[in-house]
Amino acid sequence: MKNKQKILTKISNLLLDIEKNHHELYVHLDENPMTIPISNQPNIDTKSLEDYFISLKEILKKYKKNQ
Repeated sequence: MKNKQKILTKISNLLLDIEKNHHELYVHLDENPMTIPISNQPNIDTKSLEDYFISLKEILKKYKKNQ
């Protein structure tokens, strides 16, 4: 459980950074297919959270590269 909490904290911090410093990107994050669960009750395990965190970092990296 601690590991999940650490990852959630990292995700929250990254999202906060994107919201504050890259608002134009932040408003489009909800359109990312990685954030849309396929099932009604998705299993959100540590691996899913890590994948989501990595995808956010990649989105931000690509965004910065194209600036």
